[in-house]
Amino acid sequence: MACVLEAPLRMSVLSEVTASSRHYVDRLFDLDPQKVLQGVIDMKNAVIGNNKQKANLIVLGAVPRLLYLLQQETSSAELRTECAVVLGSLAMGTENNVKSLLDCHIIPALLQGLLSPDLKFIEACLRCLRTIFISPVTPEDLLYTDATVISHLMALLSRSRYTQEYICQIFSHCCKLQHWHSCGFKSLPQPLLCANGPDHQTILFNHGAVQNIAHLLVSTSYKVRMQALKCFSVLAFENPQVSVTLVNVSVDGELLPQIFVKMLQRDKPIEMQLTSAKCLTSMCRAGAIRTDDSCIVLKTLPCLVRMCSKERLLEERVEGAETLAYLIETDVELQRIASITDHLIVMLADYFKYPSSVSAITDIKRLDHDLKHAHELRQAAFKLYASLGANDEDIRKKIIETENMMDRIVNGLSESSIKVRLAAVRCLHSLSRSVQQLRTSFQDHAVWKPLMKVLQNAPNEILVVASSTLCNLLLEFSPSKEPILESGAIELLCSLTQSENLALRVNGIWALMNMAFQAEQKIKSDILRGLSTEQLFQLLSDSDVNVLMKTLGLLRNLLSTRPHIDHIMSTHGKQIMQAVTLILEGEHNIEVKEQTLCILANIADGTTAKELIMTNDDILQKIKYYMSHSNAKLQLAAMFCISNLIWNEEEGSQERQDKLRDMGIVDILHKLSQSSDPNLCDKAKTALQQYLA
Repeated sequence: MACVLEAPLRMSVLSEVTASSRHYVDRLFDLDPQKVLQGVIDMKNAVIGNNKQKANLIVLGAVPRLLYLLQQETSSAELRTECAVVLGSLAMGTENNVKSLLDCHIIPALLQGLLSPDLKFIEACLRCLRTIFISPVTPEDLLYTDATVISHLMALLSRSRYTQEYICQIFSHCCKLQHWHSCGFKSLPQPLLCANGPDHQTILFNHGAVQNIAHLLVSTSYKVRMQALKCFSVLAFENPQVSVTLVNVSVDGELLPQIFVKMLQRDKPIEMQLTSAKCLTSMCRAGAIRTDDSCIVLKTLPCLVRMCSKERLLEERVEGAETLAYLIETDVELQRIASITDHLIVMLADYFKYPSSVSAITDIKRLDHDLKHAHELRQAAFKLYASLGANDEDIRKKIIETENMMDRIVNGLSESSIKVRLAAVRCLHSLSRSVQQLRTSFQDHAVWKPLMKVLQNAPNEILVVASSTLCNLLLEFSPSKEPILESGAIELLCSLTQSENLALRVNGIWALMNMAFQAEQKIKSDILRGLSTEQLFQLLSDSDVNVLMKTLGLLRNLLSTRPHIDHIMSTHGKQIMQAVTLILEGEHNIEVKEQTLCILANIADGTTAKELIMTNDDILQKIKYYMSHSNAKLQLAAMFCISNLIWNEEEGSQERQDKLRDMGIVDILHKLSQSSDPNLCDKAKTALQQYLA
């Protein structure tokens, strides 16, 4: 019987709830304007802090009627203002509420309201717009659909402190930024953040955002100062144009960087210190402020380190660490300074222990919040460790020696949060640049196992960094190389070379290149089998020069040691010679052609393989051409080919020498023996001695 009664019972409760809300909506349709106004005011009081009531009123159709009243010119200014206030209150509920408001086209209605002469109504519309735009479900582009909106908002900045606060807040939320950061070692340029729309920045900049907002930094209202500051932190991010402009703007005779530095002082609210540090960080990274400027070294960096202290709130520690990671990411000296400031490396270890059983959190809501967001601390710590260890061997050693560090990274690789996994891989990648650590800590903790697991099934952003790390683990001196090979890495890496993602193609071929270095013949054969001739040609004709160079590097490593050269050329010689010809004939840079000639020199070092060159007159003519090239690197590479072909101690050398003499090679060697370049001169003389012997 309970099952039968359950549904009608729920329906009766729901009908009671909606019935209690219906009279609010019904009053909006009254013919008496005064009663309508009172109905809107009563509705405003009913929805404050009551999400259930907000949802009921939306379901009952209050929004279209409120928007209608807001847009009617016959409505009084007071009624229109109260409608905007109620709509703003509804927007403060759940994300579904905001979606419902957007579905009713609330933004165009509110933007139209900004044309009113009534300041109170304008402020109410702006407050509602602010609430809607700070919601993650609102597309920022909705602010930019009408070209006149931005200029009108700029004009409204002077109307009141409320228009200033709300408009700056709208701008900072509608210029969204999104996450997304060689020889043998694989080093990844990796901005921790990247701009999701310089277009938004450019639009705001071109409408005079810097000039219109700068003077708000000295407003008497703290909220206005803060929103202006936040606006600049977003506008300047990865934007040299904005950053350079900010450096040269002054307010009341004081340059903006000086104002930002004052806002960094310890007696200022934490929110202000952090946001000022973000502004100066963005300006520094954009090249507008030098990395050795005192405002960075003595003010911004120490401020951000302070934010990492366990006395700070979780979100402050997260933002402080992430901003500091971005500030020092590409500068070795800043990395060194940060590493010895306030025991930062040890301090970050606390990020993994939070909240601990002894955390001084008496507020249950705060504890609940921190437990849900503790993963953000781990993510921020990994990011900062990655930046700290990007270049300096001593810093990497200190990081790895920090309590349980390698175990924490290994655990981070399998966390449920994709952001933590990405940050952990970045940290591992940064530490993998250390020869010493590859030989010790990486081997002791078998980090290749969880790394290979990550590579099996991960989104591209993680795959890019994980495959970069694998490149380093496959270096010849890394003890991890052998077990990685045994775990099926060749097949995985060959599949990466077919990716549409450029970074993955580069990493796949780079890792194979490292794998082939001084490898056994079986491994080389497995690589060629896994790649297939067709894929090799595809990579050699790739439009990206990095892919081409790494593929040539792979070929060069495959074609090393005579038995391997002869074996590979016996099975793939025709295709490889065809590829070499195509590249030497193509429009490629010096480095590409030099690498290709070095491959030919390796082939010429084979016992039987060299005949593939000697029987190919086209290739021989190309070698001759590059011996007389204007670039010394290409001349030298071509001479290596000749030297290997004419070497006396090898069978058939006399016939090869005669053929090359008939081609005029000896005449070129005589000329080069007089070269002012000592390398060319020595190489030519050595080659000529083979003819004299």
